[in-house]
Amino acid sequence: MAARSPISAAILSLALLSLGGCGASIVPPATTPAPAAGFTPASRPEPVGVMGADARGLVRLFGEPRLDIRDPAARKLQFANGQCVLDTYLYPPATNREPIVTHVDARNNAGTDMDWNACVKLLRER
Repeated sequence: MAARSPISAAILSLALLSLGGCGASIVPPATTPAPAAGFTPASRPEPVGVMGADARGLVRLFGEPRLDIRDPAARKLQFANGQCVLDTYLYPPATNREPIVTHVDARNNAGTDMDWNACVKLLRER
């Protein structure tokens, strides 16, 4: 068997080292976990009818809004009755879907924050 020169041995060693690194870069395909057993997405608004409601649902609950502010990403409807002010923020849950309430703020007439569920009850008593 013929002896190899030190240069060709070095080249062969570098080639083997570089090829050895290739196997380590193979990543197994990712799997997405299955949804939790028994998970069911909400299909209707909360009992007070505000969270998850669309603009028509809010108008049915409270009447015409005092303010209706629209921008490309969101819509704000404000309802008031002399006892409290309720700000509802509607965002589309997906592209080309009707915006629904995802956030609510409430305050009394003095401007102090209050529980929005209490304000909803006051507004519904009209």
